[in-house]
Amino acid sequence: MTPTEIRREVIGDLARFTHDPLGFVLWAFPWGVEGTSLASEDGPDAWQRDQLSAIGASLRADPFSVIQDATASGHGIGKSCEVSWLILWAIMTREDTRGVVTANTDTQLRTKTWPELAKWYGLLQFDVLRDMFALEATSIHSTEAGHDRTWRIDAIPWSERNTEAFAGLHNAGKRVILLFDEASAIIDPIWDTASGGLTDANTEILWLAYGNPTRNTGRFRETIAGRFRNQWTHRQVDGRHVKRTNKALLQTWIDTYGEDSDFVRVRVKGQFPRAGSTQFISSELVQQARKREAIDPLRSDPLIFGVDIARFGDDHSTLAIRRGRDARGIEWKRWHGADTMQVAGDIALEARRWNPEAIFVDVGAMGAGVIDRLRQLQVQNVFEVNFGGKGREVDWATGVRVKTTNKRAEIWTKMRGWLASGAIPDDDDLEADLTGPEYGYGPDQVSIQLERKKDMKARGLSSPDDGDALALTFSEMVMPVDVPGYLNPDNFHPKINVDRYAELDGPDARYH
Repeated sequence: MTPTEIRREVIGDLARFTHDPLGFVLWAFPWGVEGTSLASEDGPDAWQRDQLSAIGASLRADPFSVIQDATASGHGIGKSCEVSWLILWAIMTREDTRGVVTANTDTQLRTKTWPELAKWYGLLQFDVLRDMFALEATSIHSTEAGHDRTWRIDAIPWSERNTEAFAGLHNAGKRVILLFDEASAIIDPIWDTASGGLTDANTEILWLAYGNPTRNTGRFRETIAGRFRNQWTHRQVDGRHVKRTNKALLQTWIDTYGEDSDFVRVRVKGQFPRAGSTQFISSELVQQARKREAIDPLRSDPLIFGVDIARFGDDHSTLAIRRGRDARGIEWKRWHGADTMQVAGDIALEARRWNPEAIFVDVGAMGAGVIDRLRQLQVQNVFEVNFGGKGREVDWATGVRVKTTNKRAEIWTKMRGWLASGAIPDDDDLEADLTGPEYGYGPDQVSIQLERKKDMKARGLSSPDDGDALALTFSEMVMPVDVPGYLNPDNFHPKINVDRYAELDGPDARYH
């Protein structure tokens, strides 16, 4: 066949799949073909087939009835595959289709959603399809002259300052598709704006949302288990029942965290968490720590400074002071609008007054200047901490240790455990800092990952400067000031009985 004949035949086939996305997916890719990456594959998974079939049936029954479909699931079930297939089907089977794809973050969109689309675009078994549609860094569009602006689907990061990108998605008489990937973290104003834009009459309109159900509030949850559930078709997919998931890894998570834990509910079962479960530190834990009176430290407890240096105009620098279980007895210091030289000078004065065994300073942004100045002033025991440095394995709960993606996640996890018995200042801003960050998991889907400050700001929260300062006091193990007698080798004598707990009663009660 000549290239023209092949093109004509492929275009004829595409017309058959205008309202049949499952048929398109089975036709467009080389399922089971030797020499391809799909040689051992027989097509979409059961949940994917069900959704593709349902979309096709709805279009055939009434092509102008708005399709709103949401999928909450565990990890690794093939959400991005499904998004990619629907993008390719939507644009290739209806002339002048317009669409927008967004995700929870720009990083998700650039490094996961769009690369997955590129993978399936490359797997199309008919070269003519790639000739007809060009895939670029942030779009896929028709190559037909005069249609590159009217026949396209764009990848657009959402922003509370860019809601208009989702308001103008009109395409009367044609097809509109809107896809939300990792939809749980997309803020309500984006959903509100998008819903107002999908109003064209006599138009095929598809709005599809996918994600791990990481939050128990927000529009994504409401489309599946809340006030909007009757307006959407929806499903929750358990990763254990999907053929391509890593069953051994899922079982490891269940064994580590417990089958009814929020980790397993969200990452395995595709169920929404209990109240506040994505909150890294619970409000109850912080409120209990606020109510505790200053705790008399042990004589061996080292005095530790944690210093977080402000990065932006509306943030502030903080010096947190902790000794053992007490972070309340010595007043903290805060600086608003002060330069690094002033902050370093004030910290030097506090160090001279209290003689801390360690001063941990966040080296990021402005912190390096403070560290250099403190050392220039010959302040002792100054240590720099890189929040982005490698995180270590730490205790999460009794008998459970977890990996952390970076140093910040490590020290916040340590602080989280300490708060169960520690005392902190009775301060509203500190509580807001400690309870504000949410958490997720790193690329390995196991390591704890704390929400970034810029993502908190996007949610309307302040940078957790006070929380970071307290967390810095857990950066490294600091040796005791006064080694207890039972650890001193000079005291190990057969005629000396050592009371390991006498330190709690005073310096004279150790030996008897």
